[in-house]
Amino acid sequence: MGDSDYQLIIVGGGPAGLTAGLYASRAKLKTVLLEKGATGGQVMLTDWIDNYPGFPEGISGFDLADKMAAQAKRFGLETRSNTIVTRMDLKTGTKKIFLEDGSHLTCKSLIIATGARPSELKVPGEIEFAGKGVSYCATCDAPFYRDQEVVVVGGGNTAIQEAIYLTKFARKVKVIHRREQLRATQIIQDQALANEKIEFILNSTVTEISGAKGVEKILLKNTAGAESIIPAQGIFILIGTNPNNEMLPLDQIETKEGFVITDREMRTNIPGVMAAGDICYKSVRQVVNAAGEGAVAAMAAEHHLAAPQKK
Repeated sequence: MGDSDYQLIIVGGGPAGLTAGLYASRAKLKTVLLEKGATGGQVMLTDWIDNYPGFPEGISGFDLADKMAAQAKRFGLETRSNTIVTRMDLKTGTKKIFLEDGSHLTCKSLIIATGARPSELKVPGEIEFAGKGVSYCATCDAPFYRDQEVVVVGGGNTAIQEAIYLTKFARKVKVIHRREQLRATQIIQDQALANEKIEFILNSTVTEISGAKGVEKILLKNTAGAESIIPAQGIFILIGTNPNNEMLPLDQIETKEGFVITDREMRTNIPGVMAAGDICYKSVRQVVNAAGEGAVAAMAAEHHLAAPQKK
């Protein structure tokens, strides 16, 4: 290996990282995948996935992640679970990845696949009903709510666009926003206001999500302090997405709103450093495009490694 421990290090073990690992291992690159928790990432927490190609009956998030990990392992991918990366030094040709235990690893090429996490309301019932009526992605879960009543929390472009999308399936969509005015652009607001299936409840916040086996009721409090209960079978919390970038050298790598900027080949502004999946600055965050980006990133890493290396 010369002056580095690995040819390629992948940080993050979700669909993007696992697919990158599969492609890198098949290409015979000496690769290690580092994952802070269990390999699989956030998809492990997804109850059911209906829109990943190749599974006509759908598949649980856990099973999909398990199959991805097993496929990468078949080609010899080395994985280290429960391994926390604390910081990185990407200034030179040999990248340094520092771990929580005080050690560090080096590589010639790096793929950042650390993902993102949805902003949470942090109210009672939110964690308990995750995947059982609580969702952070209407594109993912809307078809599960045909002819049902659902709630959308948020007032930005994403929340209102997702509310409009939900009306293709749900009987009624109630949008809860904590302020008097929505933050979405006017054209999106106008589309939502013209949709008879959407009702707006402004100046209000969710204080609790309740039900028996799944979501049944949403408790609200308005700015005047009055409380109310509305029935709903689902609640879509769409108040923002946070990049998992705490370990990234933000003074070295180019980002926008905290997300890593890449070109079409998933290359960042640093030679030999790629990014894939939800950590990237983009509009669509789905398992299928995370996997595709992981494949492209691995091939970009292979091309980088094959080129003459600068010290």
